Amino acid sequence: MARPLLKLQRYFRRKPVRFFSFIILYLTAGSLVFLHAGFTGQTTGSGRDPLAPEMPNGASDGRGFSLIGRVFRETRRPTRRYGPPWLKSTTQDATERGRGGDYTSGWNRALKGRNTKDPEEGRAKYIGCYIDDTLKRALRGASFFDYRKMTVFRCQDNCAERGYLYAGLEFGAECYCGHKIQTANASESECNMECKGEKSNLCGGANRLSIYRLELSQESARRYGSAIFKGCFRKPDNITMALPVSTIIANMSVDKCVDFCTEKELSLAVLAGEYCRCGFPTPRFTLHEREDEELCLRRCPGEEFESCGTEDYFLVYQTQVQDNRCMDRRFLPARSKQLMALASFPGAGNTWARHLIELATGFYTGSYYFDGSLYNKGFKGERDHWRSGRTICIKTHESGKKEIEAFDSSILMIRNPYKALMAEFNRKYGGHIGFASQAHWRGKEWPEFVKNYAPWWASHTLDWLKYGKNVHVVHFEELKRDLFTQLKNMVLFLGLEVSEDRLLCVEGQKDGNFKRSGLRKLEYDPYTPEMRATIDNLIKTVDSELKRRKLSGVPEEYRPR
Repeated sequence: MARPLLKLQRYFRRKPVRFFSFIILYLTAGSLVFLHAGFTGQTTGSGRDPLAPEMPNGASDGRGFSLIGRVFRETRRPTRRYGPPWLKSTTQDATERGRGGDYTSGWNRALKGRNTKDPEEGRAKYIGCYIDDTLKRALRGASFFDYRKMTVFRCQDNCAERGYLYAGLEFGAECYCGHKIQTANASESECNMECKGEKSNLCGGANRLSIYRLELSQESARRYGSAIFKGCFRKPDNITMALPVSTIIANMSVDKCVDFCTEKELSLAVLAGEYCRCGFPTPRFTLHEREDEELCLRRCPGEEFESCGTEDYFLVYQTQVQDNRCMDRRFLPARSKQLMALASFPGAGNTWARHLIELATGFYTGSYYFDGSLYNKGFKGERDHWRSGRTICIKTHESGKKEIEAFDSSILMIRNPYKALMAEFNRKYGGHIGFASQAHWRGKEWPEFVKNYAPWWASHTLDWLKYGKNVHVVHFEELKRDLFTQLKNMVLFLGLEVSEDRLLCVEGQKDGNFKRSGLRKLEYDPYTPEMRATIDNLIKTVDSELKRRKLSGVPEEYRPR
């Protein structure tokens, strides 16, 4: 071995030029490998910024930017972070939120995570056992089967998501939805089969349906084909002004009236006996005062199982025609000197509130951060610097005296922490409209998340109440329950004139692009008794502080009892 090495040494002594050439080639090859890794080594599926090299603790160091990063760094927004104050410098979560201001590291029904016995929102009412037949179904809407994991909750939620009035379970594993029960009652003893996914509940029997009336169906909206059922309403005073387009249709049916109004490019299809009338929601016909549906029961000539309303009580459907009266949006005509915050704990409905405010006012909202996915969905104020003065209000999840005092006024959104924590956990691990996986829920991530974020839910609200200069409190649950009134008050607080036509238009398009699908659900309660004890104490603290400041306390549905 020594002899070949000796010969090589003598060779390079005789040929120094070749030696130096060899060294140069070696260094050049190493440099090329290093540069290649600098350009491509970061482009993995982890969702990290390709311009920010990964540090051992998950942080980004601006000093390590590659050549591309230095070329484009002037176009990138400064990073901003939000999270519990005690996590901002120690957890990877905070850095995920801080990169480029985009906190999407990963308004259809949000994941509820409640069981069938949860009384919240009066979800459903059991009405009895009914005969079912394969040739003549009792419920003739959508259906689906799950012979391993069917539960009452799952069936109810899927039917409610599709806007149906009734949900029925059969054979322990089959779910049927419908707007009307079209068979007779059966003996309760005949609905005797346990649900495949929960032995504690019954899911019908052989050719027998356990049927529930869905109390959420009116809010979710019942669907007939492409139309959304809005309810039964009394005839407006000035019918020609309220519903300017009308016709008499032979063999009237819901589909025929909906098709007629869709062709006229109007968003409301109104069945009034032999007449089909069309229009938009207006102050003359707001759709705010529902009547008992029994008053509208009158069989359609063209469809045996449908009602077509009467001359005095109308059945109303929303067509797929977009109401454009609230779709125009722009930046403020003059830069505002007053900074208005739209503050909330993450998962408390801030993006949804921005959507509502933009439609109601016609002005873009801004953000303390930058989120590319929101910008691409139409939030054009997302790219403006939060101090630009061109937006009507600025989204922020920040807390702490310095950050809060930077704003002159604020709308403070508060949501049930049980719901907000789950929504933010889903966003963190599944994106804006995605879901965390079962592995995340059942793993160590969820307990650690609750431990760190639950105290922040309370401290965030308390900080804004303490340091905010002019705070208007909005409860997510009340905004959802009475959108027209709550949104009207928000517009007034923003110092703008209220347009009732715009507000009525918003009601028809309230969900926006960021509402989670109702197809994936947690079928168990993720909160342990210890978690609930901690969160309940935090709710009491916030409730007491709101009342001390002469504000309404937290809504009844999540106040500890």
